[in-house]
Amino acid sequence: MPSVLIVDDEANIRRMLRGLLEAEGYRVTEAEDGGSGVERAATEDPDVVLMDLAMPRMDGMTALGRLAERRPEVPVVMMSGRATLKDAVEATRLGAFHFIEKPLAPESVLATVSGAVELRRARALSAHPITPDDIIGGSGVIEAVRTRIRQAAPTDARILITGESGTGKELVASAIHTLSRRARGPFVRVNSAAIPRELVESEMFGHEKGAFTGATSRRRGRFELADGGTLFLDEVADLGPGAQAKLLRALESGSIERVGGGQPIPVDVRVVAATNRDLEQAMGADRFRSDLFYRLNVVPIHVPPLRDRIGDLPALAEHLMERLRGTHGLNPPRLEADALRVMAGYSWPGNVRELANICERLAILHPGDIAAPEDVAALLPALPGRPDRGEPLTDRLDAFERREIERALDAAAGNIAEAARSLRTDRPNLYRRMKRLGIER
Repeated sequence: MPSVLIVDDEANIRRMLRGLLEAEGYRVTEAEDGGSGVERAATEDPDVVLMDLAMPRMDGMTALGRLAERRPEVPVVMMSGRATLKDAVEATRLGAFHFIEKPLAPESVLATVSGAVELRRARALSAHPITPDDIIGGSGVIEAVRTRIRQAAPTDARILITGESGTGKELVASAIHTLSRRARGPFVRVNSAAIPRELVESEMFGHEKGAFTGATSRRRGRFELADGGTLFLDEVADLGPGAQAKLLRALESGSIERVGGGQPIPVDVRVVAATNRDLEQAMGADRFRSDLFYRLNVVPIHVPPLRDRIGDLPALAEHLMERLRGTHGLNPPRLEADALRVMAGYSWPGNVRELANICERLAILHPGDIAAPEDVAALLPALPGRPDRGEPLTDRLDAFERREIERALDAAAGNIAEAARSLRTDRPNLYRRMKRLGIER
C-alpha cells in the first residue's frame, strides 16, 4: 500500500487530503510544519510527500531543500494558493515533482500522487533491478514464464501479460525491462484502473496549459517520461474508448499529442501491457478494440494463479517472511509443515498478494514464534471444517460479507476502486457496506 505524507499547517486541508487519499487505498501520515515534515519523512520513508509552500517556522521551500538532501528518492509535490512563477521555477530547481494550486481539485491531486508513486517505483527498480530469478517458484508453469521472459525481453516486441489480480504481472514486466536493451532507460507504469477516467489521457499523453479546468501548466505524460525505456500499461482493459484510440495511434505512428495540443511528439517507447480481464470477451462486447488488442498481443505471457502452482507456496511464504524481516523490521514466525498444509488447502483468490498479506499478519501476531496450523486457519476465510459457533443468521451473513470485502481489499492492496470491480459492484455501494460493517481503510 503506497504511503503519502501530508505537510500543511491547515488542519482542514490535511483532513480533506487524508480522506481523499485513504479512500483510494493510500496510507497517510501528517505533519503541521516543514520541520516536523522533514523529520517524519526521514524516519517513516513515505512514497510521496505533499508539501504546502507557506507554513510557519519552516516554509515549504526550505523543507523541500532539506528533503532533497536527506531523502532525494522521495518525490515531493508542492501545493500553494499564492505561488508565483518564480516559486514554481525554484521548486523545480530544488527537485519538486510537481506544483499544484489551491483550491485543490481532487482529480488533479489523485492523478499527481499516482504519477509520483510510479516515479518512486521506477527509482526503486533502477536501484534494484528485477530479473526472472526474482520470480519465486520451481513449478513447470513458472519456469515457462521465466523462459518466455528470456525469449521476448531482448527484442522490442510488444508484450501482453495476462493473469488474475495479485499474481505478479508487474514483476514480470519489470524483469522484461531489466533484460531488454532499454534497461538503462526509464521503466514507467500506468495503472489505468487507479486514474480517474477523465484524466487517463492527460496522464498517458500529457497536456498543455489551459487544456482543461485545473491544467495550470504544461505537463509531460507517461509516454514522454518513458522515452528510451519501457511503458508498462497495467489494467489496460480499463481504458475508455478515447484513450484506446489515442493509444492505437501512438503505437502505429511512434508519436503522441498532448491533450490540448496539436503538435506530434515522437517517442521511442516499448509498450508492455497487462490485464486481469478476458480481452477477447471484451472485444466481443465492443468494450475493447480488436485492432488495439492485436497491436499489444505480439508476445503473450500468462502468469498462473497461485492455486495452479500450489507447490510453490512454501518457497513463496519463506521468501515473503524474509522480506518482512529485511524491509519492515519484523521478526516473522517459522511455519510448521502442518501450517503449510493448511495454507495449501486454501484457494488463494487474491493470489501471491493475499499470501503476502497473511504472512504479514502472522509476523505481527506471532513474532519470532512458530506458526501452528490453528494460527494460520484463524486468518484464512471459509476453510473446510471451520466449527460453526452458532451465531444468528444475520451475524453470520455480516461476517461473510465482511470477510469477502476485506479479502477483496487485501487482494487489491487497499485500492477501493479495484476491490469494487472484483466484487462486481460500484464504489459508492462498497463504501456504504464498509461503513455499515465498520471496515476502515
